[in-house]
Amino acid sequence: MESPHNPLNLIQIVADPIEVTPLLAAVACPEAGASSLFLGTVRNHNKGKGVLFLEYECYPEMAVKEIAQIVAQARNNWELYQVGILHRVGRLQIGEVAVAIAISSAHRQASLEALQFCIDTLKATVPIWKKEYWEDGSIWLENCCG
Repeated sequence: MESPHNPLNLIQIVADPIEVTPLLAAVACPEAGASSLFLGTVRNHNKGKGVLFLEYECYPEMAVKEIAQIVAQARNNWELYQVGILHRVGRLQIGEVAVAIAISSAHRQASLEALQFCIDTLKATVPIWKKEYWEDGSIWLENCCG
């Protein structure tokens, strides 16, 4: 079930910091009783090592196309109104938002389940690559994308 007024799929690969307030405003609609938000942030550790910063790279057109397919699957499985997914590329510092997903629906269960599906599928299939930097080196991480 889509919103009677202009259903939205906002899908963007961005270089600038992700702003949460405009994303939540983009998925708001009068029919929605729930708006769910997920923020994936850069943490300061991984596998026992201190992380200094991350770098994300992708081929934007391909990543957007893959994310659009995920959103289409989510819309087939749940009654959603608006969906917004933003993924950042470039150098990110500790605490910065790497990915933000916002979904509105009539009831919370649909938006929460769709949110979980979208982030899990995005991380497993979308060609966005992450490089982790430590004091003693760096590595491209496996299992962060398709």
